[in-house]
Amino acid sequence: MPQILVEDLAKTYRVAERDPGLLGAVKGLVHRRHRTVQALRNVSFSLEAGELLGFIGPNGAGKSTTIKILSGILKPDAGVVLVNGRVPFTDRIAHVSKIGVVFGQRTQLWWDLPVSEGFDLLADIYRVDAARYRANRDELVALLRLERVLDQPVRQLSLGQRMRAEIAAALLHEPDILFLDEPTIGLDAPSKLAMREVVRRLNRERGVTVLLTTHDMHDIEALAERVIVIGHGQVLADSPFETLRANVLAERRLVVDFAQEAPEIVMAGVEVRSRRGQTLELAFDPTRTPTPTLIAALAAAHEVVDIHVGEPAIEEVIARFYDLHGAGEA
Repeated sequence: MPQILVEDLAKTYRVAERDPGLLGAVKGLVHRRHRTVQALRNVSFSLEAGELLGFIGPNGAGKSTTIKILSGILKPDAGVVLVNGRVPFTDRIAHVSKIGVVFGQRTQLWWDLPVSEGFDLLADIYRVDAARYRANRDELVALLRLERVLDQPVRQLSLGQRMRAEIAAALLHEPDILFLDEPTIGLDAPSKLAMREVVRRLNRERGVTVLLTTHDMHDIEALAERVIVIGHGQVLADSPFETLRANVLAERRLVVDFAQEAPEIVMAGVEVRSRRGQTLELAFDPTRTPTPTLIAALAAAHEVVDIHVGEPAIEEVIARFYDLHGAGEA
């Protein structure tokens, strides 16, 4: 049986509406107007133990709602949800003892307490054995480079420091599943790289199952072998990322540096994406125009200094997918 099983999940919200301005506010006090938003509709997927899944989609697609249901915070309107064989929202105490959750825009640590005291409180809440807690804490502190911030109140930490502390806090009780909802939001490049390395090690060395939602496609490319794309509350794709790339945007990119000014290129099946000085970027379909054929034709006609063959950026692939499925922001 999969470690996480979701079948035909549905969730709606009732959202209050009012007209703009002071008059609208007064009218809203007298006569409430609401509309129903369907956050999830017939969402189904499964996750085996030890997988690292990227869960992506535009704002309002249903990603955070799914995470909240899986972690037991929300109850769905319909559908089956089993995590480690338990229903998250009916067996919450046993459930939360086996999961860790990090929300990028919320904290589980106490704002005015030093990080170390916040860790101690969480160990008490989860009833972690003292020796086991000390060993876990020391390992996580070293792994996440938190030695210098243990005595600082959480409110005094930088965003990168706080997010590393949040990851450690979510792992103190050794969960076998980690839900990460936008864990790198607002982080600088070094902090993002450190966060990715920690998640990768937890998954590969400890076998922790990870479900990651993020708008940073570099997180997905660096970590997830499998991705689920969700839009308008529905699963639009569930596949390895390379399969998604091949199905959506199979073209290649060729960047060529010439000895002189980049020439005008007119070739069947080849698109000029940019032309800057001596550099030319081309897009082509390798099934119609083989890469060696294209390179040979350019080198025969012009003096080539350097050539780089690559694939479209992951952001382009996902943006094209959204366009094809009408899955822009809700």
